[in-house]
Amino acid sequence: MSGGRRLRIAYARVAQETNALSPLRTTLDDFRRTHLVEGAALARACGRFGYEAPGFLRAAELTGFVRAARSLGDGRIDAVPLFSAWTIPGGPLSTATFAALRERLVDELRACGHLDGVFLSLHGAMGADGCDDPDGELLRAARAVVGERVPIAATYDLHANMTDRRVRAADVSVAYHTNPHRDHARAGRKAGELLVRAARGEVRPVTAWRSLPMLLGGGNTLDFLSPMRPIFARMRAMERERNVLSASTFMAHPWLDVPEVGWSTLVTTDGDRSQAERLADELAERCWAVRHAQPPAFASPDEAIDEARGAHLARRLGAVVLSDASDVVTAGATGDATALLKALLARARGMRCYAPLRDPSAIETLFAHAVGDRVSLSVGGTLDPARHAPLAVDGVLRHLATRDDYGGRVAVLEVDHVSLVITDAPPLTVRPSFFGAVGLDPWRADILVVKNFFPFRIFFAPIARKTLYVKTRGTTDLDAAFTLPRIVGPVHPRDAVSDWRAVDRRRRGL
Repeated sequence: MSGGRRLRIAYARVAQETNALSPLRTTLDDFRRTHLVEGAALARACGRFGYEAPGFLRAAELTGFVRAARSLGDGRIDAVPLFSAWTIPGGPLSTATFAALRERLVDELRACGHLDGVFLSLHGAMGADGCDDPDGELLRAARAVVGERVPIAATYDLHANMTDRRVRAADVSVAYHTNPHRDHARAGRKAGELLVRAARGEVRPVTAWRSLPMLLGGGNTLDFLSPMRPIFARMRAMERERNVLSASTFMAHPWLDVPEVGWSTLVTTDGDRSQAERLADELAERCWAVRHAQPPAFASPDEAIDEARGAHLARRLGAVVLSDASDVVTAGATGDATALLKALLARARGMRCYAPLRDPSAIETLFAHAVGDRVSLSVGGTLDPARHAPLAVDGVLRHLATRDDYGGRVAVLEVDHVSLVITDAPPLTVRPSFFGAVGLDPWRADILVVKNFFPFRIFFAPIARKTLYVKTRGTTDLDAAFTLPRIVGPVHPRDAVSDWRAVDRRRRGL
């Protein structure tokens, strides 16, 4: 295809990270509440002065793609906005919700008429009732509309669970290169550049991949610390080699109840199949070599509180941040666990604590009161009662508000030394402003509780003098993934696995 020919490339997003252990179902209303933008509004959000995901990221994957189209196109690329649907991690999409999103993608692609390319921002760990590979199904549906000769690019979270269907359906697949994730726009721009070049006929993407029977490994999996740092460095080095277009490692989200879950590696080259196969294999061997580096053991609530109490300097200069690692809403937990709150009330006296909790029923009760009222009620354990017990509390109502950045209503109940921030939507404690926005100064706290694994560490860095992960038993316990019934073994570390290659060949259909 001539480089001077005007190109029309459609772009869209359908993304959610699923925790199959959640008793809740994700619906279209969840997407509407979080992020559902379409057409001209999406173009503005991804433009020079736009804000792609208000409250989260100014520039993410779709903005990265638009920048690539603008920089490479010299005004001769029409970036055609479809829609962007994203919501907070949670339970699987209902059958009707996934069907509606897939049909919308198909209908809008058909309405575009002639296209020279399609750019899709996916998560890669989305689950849906009745479908083992919804991300792959979206790619397959897009391919069915545009045909085999039109290139398709997809971006993924690095916790995607790669499948053979996705690799076959997309010409370009690019994952983040950071954990905590901070290169969304970079990934979008890289995939966008490759898509434009493929549409012009300047490159001929050839992809090889490997699938590892490995649920956990890599220690804390941060890109800038051992043991993963050399692997991320090697991927960057690969991308500087002649003919290599992209290299990705996917450290799979383990809470997907599908037969084939695990880490994977993927390399795309410009027409060189043997090079792609060799490098994908090398990355797989490097990942397999760190399988025994398991995540560190997390503290119990009592252990974490006692350590926080002893951290006098940390509390004087900032705060101790406790991550409720068993109830991480940004990994699909319900957010209504009370075990850590109960321990704070019993054991953290003399320290000022801020803690989040999701409880729509408690919100109803609190909104029937006025600020300043003393309220006795039961909180927590309403969304996932099989795992979390309600807790009786008595406190003074200090704040009531309805906020877009909280996804709904929020109340602050002061229960002795704990300021409890109760929400009816998942409490996204990724930034200290979660507390500041409801009148709680994070710098005055001794202990700040978050329900997040990694991204908070970026934003809490100025105030967090010590960070502790706490295990309270819930849907985001790492070993909870071992209980999912549909995973076909053997998979490390649930099972003894001496070699990955037989499983890899089966998963790739060889």
